[in-house]
Amino acid sequence: MSDYSLLLATLIALLVGLAVGKAWERYKLKDGKWIDRRRARQSPHYILGLNFLVSNQIDLAIEELAKAASLDSDALEVHMILGNLYREKGQVGKAITVHQGLLQRPNLSKLEHAYVLLCIGLDYKRGGFVDRALEAFNEVLRLDANNSYALVNLQKLHEEQHQWTDAYDTRQRLSKLTDSESKNESILAFLENEIGLEAMRRKDPVEAIRRFEGAIDLDPRAVPAYLNLGDVRVAQHKDQEAVEIWERVVKVAPDRAYLAFDRLEAVAVRTGSPERFTRLCQRLIDDNPQDWRARLALSRHLAAGGHAQDALELLFAALVQNPHALGIHQAIWRALGQLRHPASLVDHYGELTQHAVFYLDPHICVRCRYRSTELLWQCPHCHDWNTFVEERIAPAQDTTEVEV
Repeated sequence: MSDYSLLLATLIALLVGLAVGKAWERYKLKDGKWIDRRRARQSPHYILGLNFLVSNQIDLAIEELAKAASLDSDALEVHMILGNLYREKGQVGKAITVHQGLLQRPNLSKLEHAYVLLCIGLDYKRGGFVDRALEAFNEVLRLDANNSYALVNLQKLHEEQHQWTDAYDTRQRLSKLTDSESKNESILAFLENEIGLEAMRRKDPVEAIRRFEGAIDLDPRAVPAYLNLGDVRVAQHKDQEAVEIWERVVKVAPDRAYLAFDRLEAVAVRTGSPERFTRLCQRLIDDNPQDWRARLALSRHLAAGGHAQDALELLFAALVQNPHALGIHQAIWRALGQLRHPASLVDHYGELTQHAVFYLDPHICVRCRYRSTELLWQCPHCHDWNTFVEERIAPAQDTTEVEV
């Protein structure tokens, strides 16, 4: 009987302990009154605020979360979200005030301290206070060396300041924390390329070559590194090496081959071997009948050599594949001008372009939808690398040949 009583007493004591622990977790004594710690999160204002946030109604979310925060000044996560929303609305001063107020709390855990500092760093970054943002992110890393958010933002700050070596070192630290090896190597390759460009500006070809080759080793599809490495070889009067480097672009990234066309054509003409460029373009067309850029490049080359009729045939075929590219239309009118505008060719051009809408080779960032009239390696809006693709207004036709 005594053993039973002891067991019962132990169970009762355990249950009482659990109840007291839960009560202590939920309630606290403030100004002589017990306050419900979960009151802010369980209030309708908090729930409404999150709903408005999900539906991207930022103003209404701020209004409701401010009411929820007023119910409990110690609700850390509510105040943190509220400050972040102020930042997103461009009210950087308010955001900094809210987050700095959180930083003054005496009982923050190490992790909470790190994340409040991260919010402050983002506030400073949004407000353009670069030095303060750098200081805040570095302080976050001192508290939490594996904080990937701080590393990402630190990398972006270095990139915005063109501090490419620091950005590279930061990305290397980040790559040790993530599993996306291919993405890390691609970004590191672009950063190596930028360091190489800096070396070129300093007239240091040895360092530039080392960096460009390092970028290619990291990512064989790092197209700008090939282009720049070839430029260095041309400056060193090593045209043959440059051509071989640029022709590698055609093999590893045929969709970006057009970026090397002008360089390859210039060297081919200068060295007295224009047929090499002609064969390259023709090979690309044979391999991919929808490659309108190869047709455009070859047509320009032929027109410059006085073969306007052959150029026009290529241009009409390119027009079928991409009827909206302004560059094709401009080249057609130049070729027609050389031929003194034969009526039959002008009529045929009119038929092909009846429903075309001209544009200047637009490119769009697949991450943030930023638009550019040229191919950019880094998006100026979201700052991601290699996210631009060519945008088509309408799909190309299936026809690969056009009769003239």
